[in-house]
Amino acid sequence: MWLKANGVEIFNEPGCGKNRAKSEKERKQGCSKQASPGAAAGGCAFDGARIALQPVVDVAHLVHGPIACEGNSWDNRHAATSGPTLYRTAFTTDINELDVIYGGEGRLFRSLREILSKYDPPAVFVYQTCVTALIGDDIDAVCKHASEKFGKPIIPVNSPGFAGSKNFGNKLAGEAILDYVIGTREPAYTTSFDINIIGEYNLSGELWQIKPLFDALGIRIVCCISGDGRYKEIASAHRAKINMVVCSKSMINVATKMQQRYGIPYFEGSFYGIGDMSNTLRRTARMLAQQGAPDDLLVRTERLVNAEEARAWARIAPYRKRLQGRRVLLITGGVKSWSVVAALQEAGLEIVGTSVKKSTDGDKERIKEILGDDTRMVDNLTAREIYHLLRDAKADIMLSGGRSQFVALKARMPWLDVNQERHHPYAGYEGMVELVHEIDRSIHNPVWQQVRIPAPWDDEGGGSHERIVSLSGHAKRVLPGEDVQDNQVHVHAGVSA
Repeated sequence: MWLKANGVEIFNEPGCGKNRAKSEKERKQGCSKQASPGAAAGGCAFDGARIALQPVVDVAHLVHGPIACEGNSWDNRHAATSGPTLYRTAFTTDINELDVIYGGEGRLFRSLREILSKYDPPAVFVYQTCVTALIGDDIDAVCKHASEKFGKPIIPVNSPGFAGSKNFGNKLAGEAILDYVIGTREPAYTTSFDINIIGEYNLSGELWQIKPLFDALGIRIVCCISGDGRYKEIASAHRAKINMVVCSKSMINVATKMQQRYGIPYFEGSFYGIGDMSNTLRRTARMLAQQGAPDDLLVRTERLVNAEEARAWARIAPYRKRLQGRRVLLITGGVKSWSVVAALQEAGLEIVGTSVKKSTDGDKERIKEILGDDTRMVDNLTAREIYHLLRDAKADIMLSGGRSQFVALKARMPWLDVNQERHHPYAGYEGMVELVHEIDRSIHNPVWQQVRIPAPWDDEGGGSHERIVSLSGHAKRVLPGEDVQDNQVHVHAGVSA
């Protein structure tokens, strides 16, 4: 019932450029297009909600559904924590056939009681799934009753997989914390330098590369939604002076509704690339000054930016000489479709194409601003199409998520993970240096020279083998009776050519 009543309203997002371009009639219909069979293979609404909220590290995340839902979504990102690790414990009601027949509400209540008695978390997030939504389990009522019974916040997240895409699940997660968490607790104190960061998930510890920069300026991050997040911090997020949205595709609804309810202005920024990182710091300082922070914040920000940029460029300089003119194919989406592009250009790399599968219209406009109108923007490519694009564009490396890595390997092309499964943090000035270092290391790995050499084969002269050797970086055949000396192929003395 909640989804039916609020689903269209969620898609009627004032911060979405695509939504604003619609007619009034189209806007009221929302994004009601039916998903084609197999469309959820890239992630369902339940998966999107887990991705958005699981980085809240001190709460218990309980999946009300079959055990497979929990198994498929558990720890699906490298979201790091600086303290509590409860978020990495998998909780599920593990409903069975009898629960489908008689209902699983009793099992949900007992599961909540067990979690609270054994782990005593500050709150529990309960995720609805397809099966329990179809049989009619009212998780809102169970969560309300359990919260009153045990005296702990228990938040229902109505995100059954059939509700829509992974992106829709991100927004459903945002609605849950808007309705049940944000504004329920007052902070111990406030300052003129308080901000929230929305849509940052601390993948591989990226938030920790950003936080020292804000700390150096005296800017306090009240909460991050949701990377390395704490329940009490998110509950007091309504007292921040400004909001910064990192990934507008996922949680723009949180920023717009906080502006409506609490009068908190927001802006969209990026932590990827030296230029974007500097612009984000400058804009944060400028908006805080407009909200009452001292004007010297602008001067201190400019001083910090200049120092950090000089330091980063000095460390990148040796790599630029080795990477200048190298061609990159970027298969990702969302904010990375343009923010990583800017970062790569700063390192002297040439972009031959970038995907826009999960990008907003605003993201696409930013790509055009960076690369021009003739930019090759690709969408929903099959593996075969990505393979041919790699070969036709003569790319030197592909940057993508894990699902595309085997296409690059089949093309015998270097590949680097820049999506959620990555093991290296690429945000901020330090992250940019690390990204360039990893690209350089991948491109110049000697294994690519070896795998591109054709396999040896028998000649027609009785089974003797030719050899394939590398001369000046190129594969050369050395026939029987030939040898290699001084980087040249020579015929043995006394052997006819």
